[in-house]
Amino acid sequence: MAAAAVHRQCGGVSATRAQQRVRCRAAGGSVAAASAAACAPVEAGLLRGPARRSVAGMWRQVQGCDDWEGLLEPDGVHPVLRAEVARYGELVDACYKAFDLDPASRRYLNCKYGRERLLEEVGMPGAGYEITRYVYAAPDVTVPTMEPSTSGRGRWIGYVAVSTDEMTRRLGRRDVLVSFRGTVTPAEWVANLMSSLEPARLDPCDPCPDVKVESGFLSLYTSADKTCRFGGAGSCREQLLREVPRLIDTCAKGRPGEAVSVTLAGHSMGSALALLLAYDLTELGLNRGAPVTVFSFGGPRVGNAAFKARCDELGVKALRVANVHDPITKLPGIFLNEATAGVLRPWRASCYTHVGVELPLDFIRVGDLASVHDLGTYVALLKSGGDKQAAAPPDGGVLAKVMEFVGRRRAGAVPWQDAALQMGGLVQTLGLI
Repeated sequence: MAAAAVHRQCGGVSATRAQQRVRCRAAGGSVAAASAAACAPVEAGLLRGPARRSVAGMWRQVQGCDDWEGLLEPDGVHPVLRAEVARYGELVDACYKAFDLDPASRRYLNCKYGRERLLEEVGMPGAGYEITRYVYAAPDVTVPTMEPSTSGRGRWIGYVAVSTDEMTRRLGRRDVLVSFRGTVTPAEWVANLMSSLEPARLDPCDPCPDVKVESGFLSLYTSADKTCRFGGAGSCREQLLREVPRLIDTCAKGRPGEAVSVTLAGHSMGSALALLLAYDLTELGLNRGAPVTVFSFGGPRVGNAAFKARCDELGVKALRVANVHDPITKLPGIFLNEATAGVLRPWRASCYTHVGVELPLDFIRVGDLASVHDLGTYVALLKSGGDKQAAAPPDGGVLAKVMEFVGRRRAGAVPWQDAALQMGGLVQTLGLI
């Protein structure tokens, strides 16, 4: 978004941010403290009986107001939390199921269905959400392939939705959801390799130059493709900073007093976009005081320690569902990360750091190593309560379909480019960049 436009938005929400700061001081001095104050009933031991067994009765805890304390016990994840995390994973999986990978289709690399039909078409007719907008993203990179017209173009990356009245009653609040798919196109793969840190500078009112994020993810979030015939509305960031606050304001005006949450869910690269959006919304005050939660599935690191500290200060809550065998969750910064920052002090500002709380899973299939990052397997394992046999997708999962698509694209690549991509993948896997 242009700096002038964000300045106008900063002015438009300044009163809201000032009010938030007043409330924060009363709660203890930070947005995080204000959010934690909402969890007082749990800390006081008042959330018992039926309330402890329903989403509506414990929605603030499910959304992480107290960093999921007491819900991630060694003997098992709380059943309500487990079911909700799996549900959000399925809403992300819908992006993959609806993504058109047929080169002959006029919607190639975009969504196969209209907003009204998407959830029904992917087998989720009772999902309880109304999709209000599709989201498109375009990394500012060029990939020389046999199909140059597709390089760096805006592609469908996910959707924005709001819970229906029936689902709102079940959840105990109106839920504004943004769902992001992971990496599929060659341009997105190249963007993922751009693992140098650069200042986010998303708030011109307070640039925070020490807050740094991965340049590839930032490019995907902030770059625009004006030729995209389906999006036509600027960058991924510009689309989302219009739609999410609009929905929050609509909910507040239509039903005063109704609780509202903002849930951002994504897989792999999509979880990085979700975290950038969470930071952006709260930094600008565009969440209007609504709690913002990220549910990350197989997500990479996004920024440095200053980025994590700022997210914590702003009250961003992130639950990272991570397979212990998934290499993507250890990237970027396999060497320069939160574990080595204390030893490598001169490079501390360049160390990548995970944000949020981890919900670890443990699965691997011999002969199908790609499954360790497959979203379908993540969701199935959550739904099965840890039963690895029940969690195995019979068709190899979504990732198998994506890899088949990538294989078709690479078959048309020039030899030097194919070799370069393989070397780039090796370097990224080793964490050397």
